[in-house]
Amino acid sequence: MSPKSRAVVLIALCQVMALALWFSASAILPAIVGEFRLGTARAALLSSAVQAGFVAGTLASAVLGLADRIESRRLFAMAALGGAIANAALLWVPFDSVFAVLLRGITGACLAGVYPVGMRMIAAWAERDLGLLIGILVGALCLGSGSPHLIHAFGGVDWRVTMLATSASAALAAALVLLAQPGPRGRLARRFEPRAMLAIFRDPPMRLALGGYLGHMWELYAMWAWLGVFLEATFRAGGESVALARILAFAAIGLGGLVGCIGGGLLADRVGRTRLTIAAMVASGACAVMAGLVDGMGLWPITIVCLLWGLTICADSAQFSAAITELSDPERVGTMLTMQTCVGFTLTLATIHLVPVVAAAWSWPVAFYLLALGPVFGVASMAALRARPESLRLAGGRR
Repeated sequence: MSPKSRAVVLIALCQVMALALWFSASAILPAIVGEFRLGTARAALLSSAVQAGFVAGTLASAVLGLADRIESRRLFAMAALGGAIANAALLWVPFDSVFAVLLRGITGACLAGVYPVGMRMIAAWAERDLGLLIGILVGALCLGSGSPHLIHAFGGVDWRVTMLATSASAALAAALVLLAQPGPRGRLARRFEPRAMLAIFRDPPMRLALGGYLGHMWELYAMWAWLGVFLEATFRAGGESVALARILAFAAIGLGGLVGCIGGGLLADRVGRTRLTIAAMVASGACAVMAGLVDGMGLWPITIVCLLWGLTICADSAQFSAAITELSDPERVGTMLTMQTCVGFTLTLATIHLVPVVAAAWSWPVAFYLLALGPVFGVASMAALRARPESLRLAGGRR
């Protein structure tokens, strides 16, 4: 195995192992709610605290330029170990206390030193395969994000065991990532510039790439968060197995990770970054509309649409980060990726909470039609980027 292959495999493995701290939240929440008799608001707060902590962490990291000023392996290791400690500390505090929410927030903040930093590390190895490399990394993230649905489908695992296992996984990732050889294209910033983070808003090409990413994120995390709930309600109403609905939710998200992200990366490196993202968002937006239209039409129509949705909604996930990397100053890639994830995940806080409100007030189809507005905006942004001369810097001139 070449040094590049070893580094890519190790970085992707460490990314998933560390992000297990985030993935576990969805899996353990039903058990915690039952044992501690938590209300809906408290349960939602425990879940969203991780997301809010991640947003706060990425913002602080972008302002301080940490991803470009601290050697990536060291930053990743410190963040993963901090998250492991905060996660394990939950075993000693009541879940109905403010300390539990605070610890979940700290865990999310620590993960700000894992996800965007992992992308920076793997991008340092890119030659003409940036889309594929980041696609591998994001594909692993997608697969991990779907794992709670599989765990929930089979059950039987005590939540304390899950907490300890995920903390141990993150701690091991902190040790293993130090063994990853740095890529030849990695470059640390020569000076501290707090205003550097604003370049993603000031530079027109990067602003358009960010617009495409925001359109994508409007749809993605709300779909991940609520697809399982929608399928359980639909399958239960049709007299089908609820466990089968959970397996389908995992399959839809996992298919996006295994096939969508990696396949999308291969295609984007060959046919062009903007062309792939536009096609993927048109397809995923159409699936969001179709998911509403086939609701109540039986098992097979909804299964086919949800699998296609999961595949297409992830096909472009990595390509926005690849575009930001290609459009950025090489010394500021880490800051730009961190700022991109900060803005994107801030948006997801709104859509994740908006979908159940719309579904309760009107219906699931209306909520899914709302999600389809994100790809519309994203397509417009990427089409505008494609028309600019700077788009020739994407995918080796393939736009």
